[in-house]
Formats: sequence, C-alpha cells, structure tokens
Amino acid sequence: MIGLAIAAVVILYLIFVYNGLVKARQVKEEAWSGIDVQLKRRADLIPNLIETVKGYAAHEKGTLEEVIALRNRAQSLPAGDVAGRAATEGLLSQALGKLFALAEAYPDLKANQNFSELQQSLESIESEVQMARRYYNGAARDLNVKVESFPSNLVAGPFGFTKAAFFEITNEADRAVPVVKF
Repeated sequence: MIGLAIAAVVILYLIFVYNGLVKARQVKEEAWSGIDVQLKRRADLIPNLIETVKGYAAHEKGTLEEVIALRNRAQSLPAGDVAGRAATEGLLSQALGKLFALAEAYPDLKANQNFSELQQSLESIESEVQMARRYYNGAARDLNVKVESFPSNLVAGPFGFTKAAFFEITNEADRAVPVVKF
C-alpha cells in the first residue's frame, strides 16, 4: 500500500514537471512568434522605403542593394533558426542605419512626407522588436532553467526538451559603448 502511494506521488510529480516543461516550451514558441511578426512587419516596410529613396538617391545603389539583399536573406531563413535570424537581422539593422544616414545628405528626401512616415513606422517597429526580443529571451531563459535544473532535467532529457537559443546581438560593434567627445 505504501509502495503504491509512493509510486502515485512519483507519477504525479513526473506529470507536473512534464507539463511545466511543455508550458515553458509553448511560451517560448509564442514569444518567438512575436519576434517573427515584428520582423515581418519591418521586412514589409523595406520595399516601400527603398522605392522612396531610389527616387532621390539613385546613385547610392550599393546601400540600396545591401538592404534589399539582407532583407531577402532574413526572409529566406527557416523560422526556427534563432541564431541565424539574429545575425542577419542585426546586419539588416546596420544597413538600415546607413540608409537613414544617407537621407541626411538629401534634404529633399529627408523632407519627403512618405519617407518621414516610413521612417517613423520603422522606428516604431524597431521598438516593438526590442520588446519582443526581451520577452522571447525571458521565455527562453525560463525554459533553459527548467531543462537544466535538477530534478526537472531528469524528465527533460528523456522527453526531448532542449535548451532554447537566445536572440542576441552578434555584432560586437553594436555592444560597444559610444565615444562622446567635446
């Protein structure tokens, strides 16, 4: 009788741990979906932005082609490739920064209402991407803690639960503290 009670407690505990792992994995997947949606919104804005800039800065072809190529590369990556997507999206953010810096050299472009609206939309989406990244990384952290901590790691391994990759900045230049000189 006591053996049966102990077995029942162990089985209930395993069910509890397994369900906690499933929940953590689902939260991580939902968080990744949030990042994916924001990155798709950003990618959808880029063609309009490029077309607007083309009219004013046609001879800046290299910058425009770089943005287009990086956008296409980001769109072609598999949805679950967190590390690859983070690296490509980081490069795309840099290229977009160059594109906006280019606008400084063209006062007519800078004053164009369509360009201004696209730039504001992109800045808003960048903010949303940052929030989605923080949420995803928190969900990935929670899953990773459950996958690695004892005793839930005894359940995680046999049932195929693995650590989640973080959506991180991969370019060390982005981590550098800006130098301010007067």
